[in-house]
Amino acid sequence: MSLAEALAPASEAEAAEAVRDGGPFEIVGGGARLALGRPVEAAPLSTLRLDAVTLYEPQALTLVAGAGARLDAIEAMLAAEGQRLPFEPMDPRPLLGSDGPLTLGGVAATNASGPRRIQAGACRDSLIGVRLVDGRGTVLKNGGRVMKNVTGYDLVKLMCGAYGVLGLLTEVAFKLQPIPETSATLVLRGLDEARAIAALSMALGSPFDVTGAAHAAGETLARIEGFEASVAYRAAELRKALAAFGEAEIVMDDPARWAAVRDATPLAGAQGAVWRLSLRPSDGPKAVAALREAGAAQDALYDWGGGLVWLLTPEDGDAGAAAIRAEVSRRGGHATLFRAGQATRRAVAPFHPEPAPVAALSAGLRAKFDPAGKLNPGRMAP
Repeated sequence: MSLAEALAPASEAEAAEAVRDGGPFEIVGGGARLALGRPVEAAPLSTLRLDAVTLYEPQALTLVAGAGARLDAIEAMLAAEGQRLPFEPMDPRPLLGSDGPLTLGGVAATNASGPRRIQAGACRDSLIGVRLVDGRGTVLKNGGRVMKNVTGYDLVKLMCGAYGVLGLLTEVAFKLQPIPETSATLVLRGLDEARAIAALSMALGSPFDVTGAAHAAGETLARIEGFEASVAYRAAELRKALAAFGEAEIVMDDPARWAAVRDATPLAGAQGAVWRLSLRPSDGPKAVAALREAGAAQDALYDWGGGLVWLLTPEDGDAGAAAIRAEVSRRGGHATLFRAGQATRRAVAPFHPEPAPVAALSAGLRAKFDPAGKLNPGRMAP
């Protein structure tokens, strides 16, 4: 069944009835994230008609909307009030080569978080409430505006990043943030990766409240946001602090540069698989150097001060999975296969293998919330 033929309930009650009486289903919003995780062989169930904004209180910095609400429309509505989602959600379409609208439910289900995570936290830190339908077709609620409260689980945190395998999100609630008056980006050029991460670590350790720290396409970037006078002062002082790394250019209000970091667009046009590595910032360049030596890495982009590494690899064989996971595990990190063809995503576990005790907990949660395996079966684990 094509995405155009997807079952699209117009209400939470209809969604609950669909899950209760049917399935299995592949949960979709606009289809932009279908290439994440293992391929799912199931009928599509779309949230696009669950798109109502049920509460927006600018004075309280609070938004409640259906999981199918379009991200672009939400961001435009918030911007008109001088507000934004704090965590700068990634647009995966350039990297995945996908299309279709981004939805709030997709953002929450994948915990999509951009460069501002280092200062404002991840998506799950701004998500304050959820409504969902579990695999039995039961409506559950937690946090925010909360028919049935579930004792013993923090559903807000549990559902954020669960990729729909525990429940079909129908509504999400977020706390918001004012848009700052201006921003400045300090740009250093010509640094190798290790030196760039050292510069970013110094910037993040400074008192100047850096809200973005990345190294991409030969540029080392540190962002400062806030009131104009404060930004000007802090940018000048940070430039002095980074003088040992070179003469930093200060660029005012440069959203396109940070959108490219957020969406990893420097890797978008390159052939090959793309991995998402989480490591200690100081370990990122070392891990990438070791993987390049082993032939398992080509290009890399660093975000979150080096704690997030986007890694381009050849897609031959296991797309470098064995080498990458051995290297990353040795350093206490984890690796997710973010972009690859369907055959590779069937053969290679996209998500980092869990230790046996954690895998048992994950399986127990899936059995609790979706005992019949109706929701995104196989997305995260076979």
